[in-house]
Amino acid sequence: MSTGQLTGRAGRQSRVSSPASGTAGRSTRKRFSLRQRRAAAFYVFAGPWVLGFLALTAYPLGYALWLSFTNSDGLSPHPRFVGLANYREVFTDPDTMASLGRTALFTGVTVPLSIVAGLVLAVLVNQPIRARGLFRTLLYVPAVVPPVGAALTFKLIFDRDSGSANGVLDLFHINGVAWLLDPYARWVLIMLTMWAVGNVMIISLAGLQDIPKELHEAARVDGASPWQSFTRITLPLLSPVIFFQVVTGIIAALQSVQPLLIAADSSPQGMARVPEGNNLFIISVFTQYFANGRYGYASAMLWVLFAIVGVVTFLVFRLSKGAVFYSVEPEPAKTKPRTIGES
Repeated sequence: MSTGQLTGRAGRQSRVSSPASGTAGRSTRKRFSLRQRRAAAFYVFAGPWVLGFLALTAYPLGYALWLSFTNSDGLSPHPRFVGLANYREVFTDPDTMASLGRTALFTGVTVPLSIVAGLVLAVLVNQPIRARGLFRTLLYVPAVVPPVGAALTFKLIFDRDSGSANGVLDLFHINGVAWLLDPYARWVLIMLTMWAVGNVMIISLAGLQDIPKELHEAARVDGASPWQSFTRITLPLLSPVIFFQVVTGIIAALQSVQPLLIAADSSPQGMARVPEGNNLFIISVFTQYFANGRYGYASAMLWVLFAIVGVVTFLVFRLSKGAVFYSVEPEPAKTKPRTIGES
């Protein structure tokens, strides 16, 4: 075969293969552009949240952490770095530790009471009774009332001079009580917390309705009493719901502040007149911030509270092992999940 024939055949083969290579190139460019479009869509939708998180969460947290190592008073432009002095004062100040103890007592009383009361109400309104929907609505309505409105309402009810609570006592010729002062103020606070127990009730009710009725029917056929059916079927199957309420209730109780400030007795001194029984840890933080102007010390107190919340939550999770029954165990992932950037 001549050299010209070989050259012509090679040229034809290259021309035949050239469309395929062009198609592959266009496909590669198409896949690459599709990946870029998906990535761009992700950043467009996630961008506002990321910017909001950085500006409204990450930066304030970092600034508060820096303040906790200074003697900032909120006015001086150049606070002095004091190291761990603020944190040492938190654990050596008797007033701060006393407020922390009152916070622990408040949490230990209100969280179990709220969970038990909510569960009892959920069991009652889960029965086949007449006007069941009306009872559920009436019990849940206080939970949707704003905390400010609820606290102001309680403040008016338990006012020393014109409150309806003392008005009822006058009907029985009993002298009026200073409800918003010690030693009664803490009981008003507990009642204010329990008044919104409908939120716990509605979550427990949802958990009760998720339990199969066949289990209770089978237990009844086997001769189990209602109490045995409740303790051996209802409570174990409801344990994830109760566990969720314990965790969220502890976190909320440790940080409860708005009702405490509003339900305080009226006085020109403001927060300084919060009754001692209601002077919880977060109230001490507000006092240090706005009454004493100790921004560095108050920031250190908040970070200590953050650490306490984290430790308590971790302990609750550790202690819940073996006590929380999950009817459906999570299945391990069999395939690697695809991300938005993958084709």
